[in-house]
Amino acid sequence: MTEGEAAPAASAEQATRNLLIRIVAALVLAPLAIAIAYAGGWLWIALVALAAVGLYVEWLTVVGAVQVGAIVPGAMALLISGICLAWGRIDASLVVLALGLAGVAWLSPPLRRWTAAGFCYAAGAEMASVLIRLDQVWGFVALLLVLLVVWGTDIGGYFAGRGIGGPKLWPRVSPRKTWAGAIGGFAASLVVAAGFAAFGLGRTGPLLLLGSLLSIVSQFGDLFESAVKRRFGVKDSSHIIPGHGGLLDRLDGFVAAAILAAIFGLLRGGVDGVGRGLMVW
Repeated sequence: MTEGEAAPAASAEQATRNLLIRIVAALVLAPLAIAIAYAGGWLWIALVALAAVGLYVEWLTVVGAVQVGAIVPGAMALLISGICLAWGRIDASLVVLALGLAGVAWLSPPLRRWTAAGFCYAAGAEMASVLIRLDQVWGFVALLLVLLVVWGTDIGGYFAGRGIGGPKLWPRVSPRKTWAGAIGGFAASLVVAAGFAAFGLGRTGPLLLLGSLLSIVSQFGDLFESAVKRRFGVKDSSHIIPGHGGLLDRLDGFVAAAILAAIFGLLRGGVDGVGRGLMVW
């Protein structure tokens, strides 16, 4: 084998190895996340609060603002907010997050806009994830729908993008993403939504509409995170998840979809009925 032939072969072997690592990591982490989501309560809130802190710290790493003045008030606010949510005090949680935002902005003047934006990103993810699960009847079903739509979008986009290829979606921001991948991910989200309808967990039309909106927003969330990383010349937010990069890399689509779902559920079902507002039309 010549040197020219060896390079593509090595690249293909590395791609296969990375795919296997991604699959193994997903097979371990996805059932664990679903089990904790099913348990709900303080266990889910604890996971969400820790993930929010991780998202915030990774954001600071990406934008080059890892400093005590930014990390401490933000991380403490996210953790205390989680405790308030576990006690059922959403009002107190919002006050804590507002104080945390003020502290982050005051104590990190060099990159104030970016640190504040990162805190809002993590706080939005925390609050949305808890509100969706809050409904005792529909909360888990609604959260599972959001998770599976996002995962289906990622998986469908990955295989459609690699298998079909074609024109790039937004090459300046994410050189690897294609229109074929975007459409494949969108189609996968419709399959997920149709599956929920088939099991009697909602009406077909509204579920297909909701699944399609969540899929589109999750893809925009992915592109948004890619744009931030490209702005600061960063490839991966971290390497905490084998084959997937960091929490930001793995949860970018979910954060966007969860925030949209929480807003929609709030408008239709109120604070205690976000899950029902999403699923019962």
